[in-house]
Amino acid sequence: MRTILVTGIRGQLGAEVGEILSPLGEIIGVGREKLDLAKPEQIREAITQIKPHIIINCGAYTGVDKAESESDLAYQINGVAPTVLAQEAEKLGATLVHISTDYVFDGTKNTPYLETDPTHPRGVYGKSKVAGEEGIGQTGAKYYILRTAWVYGTQGKGNFVKTMLQLGREKEELGVVMDQVGTPTWTQDIAKAIASLLQQDTPRGTYHFTNSGVTSWYDFAVAIFEEALLLGLPLQVKRVVPITTSEYPTPARRPAYSVLDTRKLGAVLGEYPPHWRVSLRKMLEEGV
Repeated sequence: MRTILVTGIRGQLGAEVGEILSPLGEIIGVGREKLDLAKPEQIREAITQIKPHIIINCGAYTGVDKAESESDLAYQINGVAPTVLAQEAEKLGATLVHISTDYVFDGTKNTPYLETDPTHPRGVYGKSKVAGEEGIGQTGAKYYILRTAWVYGTQGKGNFVKTMLQLGREKEELGVVMDQVGTPTWTQDIAKAIASLLQQDTPRGTYHFTNSGVTSWYDFAVAIFEEALLLGLPLQVKRVVPITTSEYPTPARRPAYSVLDTRKLGAVLGEYPPHWRVSLRKMLEEGV
């Protein structure tokens, strides 16, 4: 039986990956207390002991705004750690699946980003993720870099859906940014795509995966409340007000347009991901 090491097992994606990939092998899930991605030697020691056939790196420094003031830590976890994982995977002849992000792009394009488009991140978080991608690519490991975006799920601590539902229970009016466009993506769909990818003889490289469709944060919030009300979830919110990015300043600049073109992976898997609203409805039906 193959051994599958999953980092970030307690995060929203890692937990989902651990469940969905369990039929493919023995899952060894590790969180920060067992494998600190900020410590390269700890990574090397763990992989030497476990000797996994597959490594799925769901662990990451995801504090987009906090990264602006903690750049060293962000680069250590998002840049150095994936490189070390790839180096160790190469030694073992193992396969590495690494999760990356739409933040590697600057958001100035107005058509979906291709895997071949040049990266041009706007903040530390995106730059640290590019560093990880480049580090992996410089090794001889068999790797898949899977870029995704606007991730949410039932597992883990917080995400946009959970935040909106919490605020919707507490407030009658919410302001949500309407001039940032992307694709909400359910963790369960990402995990299923990873499982399919690993079961095929897919060429190594970078792939994009998100749900289908395009929306703004504002329209996403409206959809969350509409679907939640249909399910009878208790909400106080009565109005969602569209606001601009300039009205909601943050330390890190977000890409205004971060839609990813998923046709490359869709052609490999022979199917395309479900529409984001369909997946949102399923996620809410599962319970938050």
